[in-house]
Amino acid sequence: MRLALIRHGPTEWNAAKRIQGRTDIALSDAGRLETGTWTAPADFENARLISSPLSRAVETAEILFGRTPEIEARLIETDWGNWEGMTLIALRDDLGPVMAANEAQGLDFRPEGGESPRDVQDRLRPWLSEIGAGDGAVVAITHRGVMRSVISLALNWDMKADAPSKLEHASAQFFFVDGDGTVSVDALNQSLLRRAG
Repeated sequence: MRLALIRHGPTEWNAAKRIQGRTDIALSDAGRLETGTWTAPADFENARLISSPLSRAVETAEILFGRTPEIEARLIETDWGNWEGMTLIALRDDLGPVMAANEAQGLDFRPEGGESPRDVQDRLRPWLSEIGAGDGAVVAITHRGVMRSVISLALNWDMKADAPSKLEHASAQFFFVDGDGTVSVDALNQSLLRRAG
């Protein structure tokens, strides 16, 4: 089964580099305009459409595909706990070596009161098995933390080093998903921007 993952459009907190996590921040006006310039990936226009429950993802799905998505709670962004609304720069400045040691744990990095990337993978595995056992393509509108967790599963990346492929803005990530939930990369960073002409 083919799966396309797309990150939601921009928000005011994205522009300010604030950690959103599960805080329900809507698309900004600029974000809505930008998302309106994207085009659905070829072969996925009529695919099963699923979204994180957060409004920024749901609205992105509606703008990009022109229809209401199914809601899947397991596609929600990583819970950043007490750090939501802060910036990574401020956290690194305030926490210093404690933050550095936490980030060095890779999959086991855990925000204060939040969840680790490994936790995100654990909640995604049953969902991946479910869609992998189904028929037809699936496109899911979700979040950066979820996408990084799926890439980690697909490439056996422990998140202790830089990502094998940095996630680009306004792009789709394509995967193959087997019936047992095993994920492999099809293609990463495929642009959603409309081509002139």
